[in-house]
Amino acid sequence: MKSLRPYGFLLGLGAMVVASPGIARAQDARIAVVVNGTVITNQDVDARARLFALSAGLPPTSQTLEHLKPQITSELIDQALQLQAIEQNKIVVSQADIAAALARIDKANGLPPDGLQKKLEASGVPYSTLVGQFRTELGWTDVLKKKLGPDLRPTKEDVLAEQRAMKHELGETQYHIAEIFIPIERPSDEGNAKLFAQTVIKQLRNGAPFPVVAAQFSQSQSALTGGDRGWVEPDLLDPAVRAIVQRMPAGAISDPVRVAGGFEIVNLLGTRKFGEVKETILNIRQVFLPFPSPFQGGQPSPAQLAVLTHANALRGGLHDCDAVSAANAAVGNVRKADPGPVNLATVQPVAFQSLLSSLPIGQISQPLVSQHGVAMVMVCKRATSTTGLPSIPAIANILVQRRVALESQQLMDALHRNAVIERDQAS
Repeated sequence: MKSLRPYGFLLGLGAMVVASPGIARAQDARIAVVVNGTVITNQDVDARARLFALSAGLPPTSQTLEHLKPQITSELIDQALQLQAIEQNKIVVSQADIAAALARIDKANGLPPDGLQKKLEASGVPYSTLVGQFRTELGWTDVLKKKLGPDLRPTKEDVLAEQRAMKHELGETQYHIAEIFIPIERPSDEGNAKLFAQTVIKQLRNGAPFPVVAAQFSQSQSALTGGDRGWVEPDLLDPAVRAIVQRMPAGAISDPVRVAGGFEIVNLLGTRKFGEVKETILNIRQVFLPFPSPFQGGQPSPAQLAVLTHANALRGGLHDCDAVSAANAAVGNVRKADPGPVNLATVQPVAFQSLLSSLPIGQISQPLVSQHGVAMVMVCKRATSTTGLPSIPAIANILVQRRVALESQQLMDALHRNAVIERDQAS
């Protein structure tokens, strides 16, 4: 299923940027392509190719970079068109929205807060490149919502019709998949797109984190969630993708799958019977003691050690959930003692999920040290139930996501049809 991504510019290394109209580039930078007057230079392409190589664990040799350039150029063209649409629609993305999107990628990849930033910077990739990328992704989503207008929100009748359809699907197999979509804009690009897909797959199978690679390089609507499409019915998958996932074991990464508009790389995260999944809901309490300054690893400061000592002293008196709530109030309720119902399956990272799964009810955990402080957790109650149908708000959200994905595909097709794209054949 073709699903064009809400991607903007992923800026190049250092101060490299794709120029917008009126912004001059260095005179010695040869032009690779001009998109409606927006110049993309060979330096931009080189920088983006180097970023991919570093992020995917490839050696950034001249041979590797040359191999990546054709597909990188196509991606930069798409991003230029999307950025132009964002500017034309006067869309402004807040820093809070960007931070929330980046935090989701950290969580999906099992990284601590700011873990992705440290990972990229350790590889020589400025974090500002990813911030710029997400600003454009979010802006593109706002463009789609603006284009849809009142049609974005489904009517009550739409939601009830979808609910009736879902009742007929109870017990049917669903697949939890993540994807990376690599588009083919021209028939002559197919060979380069497939080589690019094979390069990505090789690195994923060698351990490159799927959510990080998808967030940076997929051109699917799901890029904002690290490629994660959630649980999907077979009928909503491209027939070629459906045939592959039905044979894949959980955790596997597919070969390139030819779909409408490009190639798709699929990571099968799991399978389930719709509406028949057992889920565990936890009622927990926590006490959180903040550090006076963030813990950066290594040797803790005396002040941080004092907080840990205080936590251990408190722990001996925490015999029930009321005591945990009282202790949290005594240290200032920096974080809520009761975070509300917790779905065990959604807890990240996996180590914390495992802890909550095995922690006896009414027993306080060992102190859990994070960058910002020390937490202790107690499980007050576990309840297991069958999921059944999604709630009415969840169904409405599913319909919204479908409409946004379809609008994205149609709008990108229109932008390409109306664009003036001049390529330097020598490049």
